[in-house]
Order: sequence, then C-alpha cells, then structure tokens
Amino acid sequence: TLGTQTDYRDGEAQTEPYSPEYVVPSDSVPELLTLATLTWGRGLPAGLAEVEMIERAREKRAWEATLPAMDSASQIAKRRKMMDDMERKEWAFREQEIEKLQEVRLEVLKKLLQRREKYQNELDAKRLDDHWQNHQKAKEEKMKRRVHDCALMLRKLIAKRNNVMGKLERRDIIKDYTDFASQTYAPLSRIGYFPDNHSERFVVKNFYLNTFAGLCELEASLPDSVTQVKVKAPKPKYTTTKTGFIKRSARLEMELAQVHQALLEKKSEVMEPKTPLRFLEKVEKPVPRPPTPILEKPSIEEEETELAVICLQKLLRGRAIQNMMFEEKEKRLELIRELRTTHALQEDGQLLLKAEEQMTLALQKQRDLQMHKLSSVENHLAREEGRVLANIFDFLSKELVRLQEERKIHAFVMLAERQRRMREAEEHGRRQVEERRRREEDEIFKQAREGDCTIDSYLEDIILSSMENTAEEQAREEIQRRAVEINDIAYEMESRRTRLQSEEIVAELVYDFLIPEAEKMSVREKVRQSQRKHIYAAHQIIHRGIE
Repeated sequence: TLGTQTDYRDGEAQTEPYSPEYVVPSDSVPELLTLATLTWGRGLPAGLAEVEMIERAREKRAWEATLPAMDSASQIAKRRKMMDDMERKEWAFREQEIEKLQEVRLEVLKKLLQRREKYQNELDAKRLDDHWQNHQKAKEEKMKRRVHDCALMLRKLIAKRNNVMGKLERRDIIKDYTDFASQTYAPLSRIGYFPDNHSERFVVKNFYLNTFAGLCELEASLPDSVTQVKVKAPKPKYTTTKTGFIKRSARLEMELAQVHQALLEKKSEVMEPKTPLRFLEKVEKPVPRPPTPILEKPSIEEEETELAVICLQKLLRGRAIQNMMFEEKEKRLELIRELRTTHALQEDGQLLLKAEEQMTLALQKQRDLQMHKLSSVENHLAREEGRVLANIFDFLSKELVRLQEERKIHAFVMLAERQRRMREAEEHGRRQVEERRRREEDEIFKQAREGDCTIDSYLEDIILSSMENTAEEQAREEIQRRAVEINDIAYEMESRRTRLQSEEIVAELVYDFLIPEAEKMSVREKVRQSQRKHIYAAHQIIHRGIE
C-alpha cells in the first residue's frame, strides 16, 4: 500500500540477473547445468545460435546414450565406427560454420570497399567541381577585366575624337550647371565620387521613436481609451423563455420593426427620369471626304529621260565627292602616315598578345594533362592499395580462423586424452578387482577341496589378504594423489605455455592427424580416378555391343 522513490535511476542500479544457489541430487544430471557457461551478455538472452547449440548438445547426449558398451571386440569396433562418423559430422558442421563466418566477413569487406569507393568518387567529384568553379571565376574575372579595359579604351578614343586637335579647354561652369546630365548633377563613381556615402544623415531621427524615454513619454501622453480597451457584453436581441422559445411580444416587436423598415425604404426610393425616345434624337452627318487625287501616267520617253538625268546626277555627285576626298587626303597626308605607323605598332603589339595568349593556352593544356595524369595515377594507386589491403585482410582472417581451430583441436585432443586416461584407470581398477576376487574364490575352493588347511595357514592367509588389501588401498590413494598433482602441474604448464609452444603442439597434431588423412583422401581420389577410367572403357564396350 506504500510506494518509495530512490535517489538512483534503474539504469544506474541495474545488475546482472540473480542466479540462486542449487543442490544437485545424486544419480541425476539436470540439463540446465549444461548451460552454466552461458551468462548475461555472453549467450543470454538466448538467440537462434544458442538454441541451435542446445539442440546439438541434446542430440549429442542422445547419441552418447546409444553408444554400445565396450564388453566385446565387435562392440568396441562398432563404437569406434560410430565415434568416427560423429567426428566426421562435427568437422563438416564446423567447416559450414567457418564458411558462413567467411561469407559474413566478405560481405562486411565488400560494404567497406563500396563505402570507400563512394567516398572517393564524392571526393573526386568535389575536387572537379572546385577546379571548375575556380576556372569559371578566373574566366569571369578575365572577362570583367577585358570589358573594363574595352570601356576605358572606348572612352579614351571618344575623348580623342572630340578633341582631335589636342586643344586644352577650360571648364564652362555655365554649361555644367545648365546641363543636368553633367558631372555637377550626376557625377561618375569611377572619378571617385560615390553618391551613397553618408546617406545616414538623411535619415529622420525622432526622440520619441528611437529612445526608451521618448517611447515612455509618448505612451503617457496617449489617452486611456487607446491603451486600455473596454469591451461591453452584447445584450440579447430577443427575449427568450427558460425553455428556449421566443416570447410572443418579442415576435410582434420584430415583425413591426420589419414593416417599419420596409416603409422607410419605400419612401426613400427616388423616381428615375424617363429616357427620351430613340427616334427623336438628332443624327449628325459625317464630314464629307476630299476627292481622291488622280495621277496621270507619264510616257515612256519621259521616264527614260528622267532616269538618265538621275544617273547623270549620281555620277557627278560621286565624282565631286572623290575629288573632295582626294583634296582632303592631300591636305592631311602627314597625319595619315603617322596613323599608319601607329597602327603598324599596334599590330605588332596585337601579334605579341596573340603569341602570349597561345603560350598561356599551351601551358594551361599541359597543366590539365599533368593533372589528368596525376589523377589517373592516384586512382591506380588507390585501386592497388585496396587490392593489397583486401588480400592482407583475407589472409589475416584466414590465419585467425586457423589459429582458433588449432587451439580448439588442441583442447579437444587434451580432453580426449584425459578421458582416455581416466577410463583406462577405471578399467584397470575394475580388472584388478575381478582378478583378485577370482583368485580368492580359487583359493577358497582349493583349500576347501583339499581339506588339509590348518589354523596357522588360514590365519596367515587372512593376514596376507588383509595386508594386500591395505597395500592396494594405500597404492590407490597414492595414485589418486599423484594424479591430482600431475593434473595441477599440467594445468599450470598450460597456463604458462607460450604461443610458440602452443603453435609447435598444434603443428605436431596437424602433422600427425590431418596430413595423413589428407594423404589418404588424395590416394583414394587417385584410385577412384584410375578405376573410373576402366569403368568408362567397360561402359563404352558394353554400349557398343548393345548397339
């Protein structure tokens, strides 16, 4: 019925799930204890892989329960065959797991390579865009400079044309002030005058709008009706009853008000003046048009004469203009020569500019080719680096898998060797007990059959048997103690063992177990290939005979 609130959040106080203590009864192995290696965060909560592992463990325990006992040679052979089959299945399953892991790693590596290639393409595109933008900016700046130079040269040429004789003219103040397009009224910014400067002095500055004190004073001078709005509640138009219906008196008042309004509208109507009749209007006649002039057609002789006169006039005018131009040329011959020399110099300057422009274009093309070569070399180097890195990662992943498998094989071999030693020790102890029991029974039967045993021999036999039993028990205890010590020493050696020693052990195991098996498989494949040739030849002979 009460609730408490702590000073800590659930995420700060969260721990691993609680595992209570348990007691296992004798002669029982609960299945839950086989999952004791799974802990929170390492296998728990269980997923699909953990469920498959549990199912494989159940199948293996069921298979171990079906193994035959080792009481005869045939049962031992059958047991060994079943164990070989199971070991082969486990190796095949492990190979499938390794292949799946390699496929997942290959997918991850492909995604990484695709991501890197995408990033490299984006980087290249960005570089090209930057280069193109810089090129466009330089081009625009060059065009602006050319346009500016062109405008400057045109202004200079216009000024020279206006003042061909080179006379100095004084400023005509009256003309400047009478012409509203002169520098007095509209100065040019290229001369150094900017009309937008000091434009803030024309801004209206008001004390009541630009300062807080002025705003307060302006607000205090306003009446209360401006700052404080008063809203009156509207009165109901019609009086209604409690049930929501309109009263009869209110309905009559509304009808009377409507009739009064209609009467007022009728009285306020203005009579429209009557329109005059259409047929009594005066129609004005249009002004008569002047008569069209008639041009008499000239005769053919007059036209030919007129054309001849016009041609003669053109010839005379052209000859007069030629004579005038020749006279003007003779007057200004020195000026024409000077202009020709100046033009020749300008042509030499233009040729130099063209040569410089061609050289600049050649250098630019050479630079573009160098940049293209550098980019292609960088792309090739990046591709080679990616290939080398992929090979290195593949080799390292395979080496890691191989080392893990070697360690697991070594662990399996150590466990199998330990189980074999324990089983041999148990079998040896069981055999010694059976042999001792058999000897005791033979001796009892022999002594009972002979019947000549004495009390001394009987006591001696009892003492000897008790001594043997005691010695055997002491030897068994000593053996167990030595086995525990040897086991501790072995675990300590395994913990102190270096990587090089582990690799040597794994290499010996691989050399002793895997290489002979691979050689056997290759020999079997060769025998199968040789047999396949003979079978194929026999099939051909049989088919030919049938045909």
